[in-house]
Amino acid sequence: MQSSSERTDEASAHPRIGALDAARGIALIAMATYHFSWDLEFFGYLDPGTSTHGPLKIYARCIASSFLFLAGFSLVLAHYPHLRLQSFLKRLGVIVAAALAITAATAIATPDGLIFFGILHSIAAASLLGLLFLRAPPLVTMAAAAVVIALPNHYRSELFDAPWLLFLGLSEHLPRSNDYVPLFPWSGALLLGIAAARIARARGWLETFARLPEGPRWLRWAGRHSLIVYLVHQPVLISIVYLMSIIVPPAEPDPIQSYLASCQTACQAEGSEAGLCTRFCSCTLDRLQEQSLLAPLQSGAILPDQDERILKLARECSAIGQ
Repeated sequence: MQSSSERTDEASAHPRIGALDAARGIALIAMATYHFSWDLEFFGYLDPGTSTHGPLKIYARCIASSFLFLAGFSLVLAHYPHLRLQSFLKRLGVIVAAALAITAATAIATPDGLIFFGILHSIAAASLLGLLFLRAPPLVTMAAAAVVIALPNHYRSELFDAPWLLFLGLSEHLPRSNDYVPLFPWSGALLLGIAAARIARARGWLETFARLPEGPRWLRWAGRHSLIVYLVHQPVLISIVYLMSIIVPPAEPDPIQSYLASCQTACQAEGSEAGLCTRFCSCTLDRLQEQSLLAPLQSGAILPDQDERILKLARECSAIGQ
């Protein structure tokens, strides 16, 4: 995401790269298509877990990486070789304010999937980290990016399960969130963007990039105002799908398949293996059906004694699954 102050500084330091604006615009279109699939799932048009597993999961990760890479590239254009502190802090403040607005909105609308460290939070935090590498040799920056990207796959600890450390992405148990983009591994994409921009600048490629086809004007406009587009697009998409649900309601889901899919999704989101989650969900389904608890659980009309019974059978199935 890019603010007006950053655009002004970028233009004053380097030739305007319209292709970069178009790239942001393309990333926004990709993001909107992914969020539309998420909205369809939320309203029941797609099976639970469709947007968070398989090809769509890979798609979402590519989109997030592209935003962070472009943010790193733009950081060099705007603030290398000289950091324009006032414009940087202004841009940072705008992004942080937008991130807090997203957190507040999701706390009200979807508290179970609260976005406490999403893409905007990640861009803000990674930009601060990126300042340390603006003048570093590109090879050093790329090495740091490799470490940041690889670390979560090789090291996790319950020490990082504390709520105030979840933004790092090194916790043993992953939190539930509709958009979780922690520093590890995602800031690695921003560092790669910094390294790429430094190499391009050193080799005189920026002038060449400035002469690349810029794409249609509306696409470049979206790229230049990416933060506004980001904040507005999801309410618009949700409104569209909501109207669809009134005109053409989604088919009633099969309660058993719905439970298994949602259970599997929640289980794997916490970092458990797929096989373990399959055994756990099958076990809990059998116990819920035996005790006539499946319908109350899915409707949300759970009595206190039923809640205790559900927690007990979940613990039993967890022990059996392991």
